[in-house]
Amino acid sequence: MTNITLDKSRRLGKIKPMHAVGQPPIIGTSTDMFHYLKEANIPYSRLHDVGGWFGGNLFVDVPNIFRDFTADENDPDSYTFEFTDIIIKGLVENGCEPYFRLGVTIENFHYIKAFRIFPPRDFEKWARICEHIIRHYNEGWANGFHYGIKYWEIWNEPDGHCDTSKNEMWKGTEEEYFDLYRITSKHLKKCFGDSIMVGGYASCGFYQVLSEQHVTGAAFGTTKVITDWDKRINGFMEFFYKFIDIVVKEGLPLDFFSYHSYGSVEDNKKFQTFAESYLVSHGLENVEIHLNEWNTTPTREAKGTASAASNALANMIAMQNTKMSMMCYYDARVGVSVYGGLFNPMTLEPLPAYYSFKAFGSLYRLGTSVYTECDNENVYALASTNGEKTAVVITNLGDDTDVAINFKGNAYVIDEGHPMTETNINFEAFTLSKNSIIYIED
Repeated sequence: MTNITLDKSRRLGKIKPMHAVGQPPIIGTSTDMFHYLKEANIPYSRLHDVGGWFGGNLFVDVPNIFRDFTADENDPDSYTFEFTDIIIKGLVENGCEPYFRLGVTIENFHYIKAFRIFPPRDFEKWARICEHIIRHYNEGWANGFHYGIKYWEIWNEPDGHCDTSKNEMWKGTEEEYFDLYRITSKHLKKCFGDSIMVGGYASCGFYQVLSEQHVTGAAFGTTKVITDWDKRINGFMEFFYKFIDIVVKEGLPLDFFSYHSYGSVEDNKKFQTFAESYLVSHGLENVEIHLNEWNTTPTREAKGTASAASNALANMIAMQNTKMSMMCYYDARVGVSVYGGLFNPMTLEPLPAYYSFKAFGSLYRLGTSVYTECDNENVYALASTNGEKTAVVITNLGDDTDVAINFKGNAYVIDEGHPMTETNINFEAFTLSKNSIIYIED
């Protein structure tokens, strides 16, 4: 028997935006599916890899907005905002704040020819271009808007590989990225101060901490042979250490630190513990931590399954109880990719994982986390309240188990056959199947 206990009198703070997503479900230039973000109360959408290869040659990427790097960065006519405006406007209208990645899309075929992943030719000019992009969306510049977009991230995964010839995101040296971050972060904070949050660097992650030898991670096997992956994850760590050292020594702006993981829920707990400890030990305890690319089940077999929904929800619940400030699931695209786990690309209907985000979004809307205790380490539960209404969501990553809970209300089940379907349960003893989700609200 699994026992779950709620104490509504014990308020634990705000439910955090653990259910943000990566790129939104844009189809061509249509934002018709953005209403799903609103219905699930998705708070943020990180704009990276939007529109496919090279940002569809239209969206978000700096080379898509500022198409001729030799042009005058102070001239509004040098910018093509129209396509990105469509996305930003659609998100804002559906209550989802853009999380803007300043940089470029990954180039998977860089080994044939790389185009945009080289360091900008002039870092100072690139910083001024970013300044004008922000002014367009936050200050009305160039027939723009006053959206007040908060998060601005400098590049993505510059640490992708210690061998530049194998790096899909940055064909430069570590020092060149550090210089880009140094120049851009200082310029943007000088221009906008605390009205925006500046950070990065969208680290590839901390897989190395899974191994006692700090060579290979348990999720990728236990062989002691030094593989290309071993070299990469060692490189991820060295890049991180150097970046944090520079930030601390030079006092560089770092409002948030972002990293990525495609590990399991248990892996992510370890990564987050490491990130928290390291930042705190270096005097960066007030820096927000964002896991802004994650997917616990990025496989063809898992897409659309109850397992994908259950693991995603468990990860959100687990991270709520850490110093994590935000997470962005990768991602909410509509396509055949193994990563786009929220929508069926053929029918355009939501998959089970979407409803796990919707359930978490309901807790987020209520606002305040309340004390929840569970005596089964494989069962994850989280409850919240607005003072009048309370809800709890429960998911099970282990074997089928009987559950008792000291809370009653309308119950809904989420699995492959039930997209948040109302159900009758005995709250003193009901069976929670493996990979199923129960949402209860009074």
